[in-house]
Amino acid sequence: MNEPAPKDYNPISSIQGTGAASPLAGERASTRGIVTGDFQDGDANTQNNLGGFFLQSLAPDQDNRTSEGLFVFDRNAKGTDVGVGDIVTVSGSVEERFGETQLKADAVAIIGKGNATATELRLPAAGTVHNSDGTVVADLEHLEGMFLQVPQRLFVQDLAGLERYGEILLSTEERQFQFTEREQPDAAGYRKHRQRVAAQVLMLDDGRVVQNASPVRYIGDSGSAGRAPRLSDAAESLQGVLRYSRGSGPNGLETWRLMPTSAPRFVVRNPRPEPPAIDAPIIVASFNLLNYFSTIDSGKNRCGPALDQGCRGAESAREFKRQRQRTANAIEQSGASIVGVMELENNARASVEDLTAALAATGGEWRFIDTGTIGDDVIRVGIVYRPDRVSPFGDHAILDASVDKRFDDNRNRPALAQTFRSVDNGGKFTVAVNHLKSKGSPCDDDGDPNRGDGQGNCNQTRTQAALALADWLESDPTSSGDSDILIVGDLNAYSEEDPVRALREAGFRDLLRTRTGSETWSFAFRGESGALDHALASPALAAQVSEVVEWHINADESALYDYNLNFGRDPGLFDPDAVWRASDHDPLLVGLKLQPD
Repeated sequence: MNEPAPKDYNPISSIQGTGAASPLAGERASTRGIVTGDFQDGDANTQNNLGGFFLQSLAPDQDNRTSEGLFVFDRNAKGTDVGVGDIVTVSGSVEERFGETQLKADAVAIIGKGNATATELRLPAAGTVHNSDGTVVADLEHLEGMFLQVPQRLFVQDLAGLERYGEILLSTEERQFQFTEREQPDAAGYRKHRQRVAAQVLMLDDGRVVQNASPVRYIGDSGSAGRAPRLSDAAESLQGVLRYSRGSGPNGLETWRLMPTSAPRFVVRNPRPEPPAIDAPIIVASFNLLNYFSTIDSGKNRCGPALDQGCRGAESAREFKRQRQRTANAIEQSGASIVGVMELENNARASVEDLTAALAATGGEWRFIDTGTIGDDVIRVGIVYRPDRVSPFGDHAILDASVDKRFDDNRNRPALAQTFRSVDNGGKFTVAVNHLKSKGSPCDDDGDPNRGDGQGNCNQTRTQAALALADWLESDPTSSGDSDILIVGDLNAYSEEDPVRALREAGFRDLLRTRTGSETWSFAFRGESGALDHALASPALAAQVSEVVEWHINADESALYDYNLNFGRDPGLFDPDAVWRASDHDPLLVGLKLQPD
C-alpha cells in the first residue's frame, strides 16, 4: 500500500473525536505520530504483549475534549517492529473494542525518530460515566491512548487480579471504605459514594494479555520489602499509556487502565503487623477460615451432611497441608484461648478434629465443642478452645429455624452458643458464633431484593436473623444463669447496616465501635474495605473487655500468599512459618478480664 500524502492523513484527534466513540468507526483512516508505548507481540520486549502499540500526535489540536493518543492493533501489519520514539505512518480500519477506539492496522511504516512528552493525569477525574455494564467509571475519554504521568501518590486498594491478570487497583485515598461501613444505608448517598470512588481510582495493569505470567509483576518493586504490596501501600513514579478495556476473566472490569512504560515504585505505608500482645487471661477470636475442609475437593459431590454437595477448600493433599499449617500458625500466634470459626466443613467431627490436632502440634492442648453436623449447608460454625484456660459449662445450644422462624437456616448458617468458665477464677460467659447470609447471591425469591442503599443482597434475611439471635440469647439458651454474653462472627454486614444496628439496639455493645476507633475492616472487596466480622458484648460483659484487636494479616494481602497452587503458582511464595493470607478475612480478637462468679 502506498503511503498517503500528508494532506490525506487523519489527525489522531479526528479519529478519536469528542465523544465516547470515534466518528470514523467502521471507516478506513491513515494517520501518523510518535510511538509512546511498545506493546507488540513477538518482538524483543517479551514483557509487553497487547498486540499493538500506542501512538501520539506530533501536533496536538489544542482541543481539550479530544485525545491525542491512539492504540494501534497491528497483528495484521506484516511485522513492522516499532519502538518507543519511532515516528510512524499507519493505515487501517477504525474500530471500537469494549469502548476503546483502535486503529486496526494493515500498513505501518517508520519514517523518523522523536521524543514524546507525557501529559499529566491528576485524580480525581472531573466527572464520571457509566460503562456498558452500567458500572460508574471515571470520565477520562479525552486522555484515551495518551502517554501520561501521574504526579501524585496513589494507594493500593485491590489485589484480587494481581496474580492472574497483573492488575492493581489504585486510588487517591489511602484506604477506601465501603459506604455502609461509615454511613447509614441510603440510596442517594450510595449513588454519590459510587461516583466519588469511581472518579479517584485507576487500574494499574501489567501490559500483558497473558494470564498467570511468571514472574508476577510488581512483587518486590523498589520499596515494597521484597513482597507484593499490601492494601494502602503507596505507588509512585507512575508513567504509562492509558487504555480503556475490559479486564481478563469472566468478571473483568471495563475501565481505564494504565499500561506502564517504566516501572512504578511502591512504598510501604502499611507494614505487616506483629502478633498482638493482648494483656488478658482469656482471649476470644472470631476467624472465618475460608473453607477448612478435611475432605479434598476432587470435583465430586461428596461433602455436606448428606455427602451430596460439592466440596470446597484444598484441591490436593499438598494444598491442605499448606492450609492446615497456615491456619494453625495464625491461631497460635493470635494468643487465643477460644476461637469461634466460620467456613468449617460441615461433617460430624473430621474437620474440627483435624484443626484441633493441627493447633496442638504448635504447642499446648486444644479441644473442640462436639456439635456434630449443624444444619444442611456444606459449611458450618464451630468452637475450639484451650482447656488450660477455659472449660465448657453445660451443653452447647443451636439457633436455627426450628427455634425461631425469623432465622432462615436455608440462608444463614445456624448459630452456636457455648458457656465457658475461666480456669483462673471461675468467671463464666457465653460465646455465640455466627455466620449470616452473604451478599454474593440474591434473595429476591424470598421477597428480599437489593434495595440499592449500599447493603447489598439479602439484608432483611440477615436482619431478621440478628433479631432472632438477640432474643434467643436473652432467653439464656445454655442455661448459664449468667448475663455475660459475647456475640462473634461473620455477620456479612458492615458496621452501619441493619443487622449490626439491630444488635446494638437490642442492647449489645459494639466492641469495634467502642474499642478500636472509626477505621475498622476485616475484609476487602472490589477496592473497598469494611468490617464484616464483629464482636458485640452484653453490657455486663462489655465492662470486662480489656482490649479489641483486628489483626490485619489477611484482607490486606495478595492471595499470592495463600495455600493454593493453582495455575502453576510458584510454591516458593509460600512461607510455612508465616501467617499471611491464612484466609480472606482478618481474625478479630477480644481480651477478657472476667470477674469471678
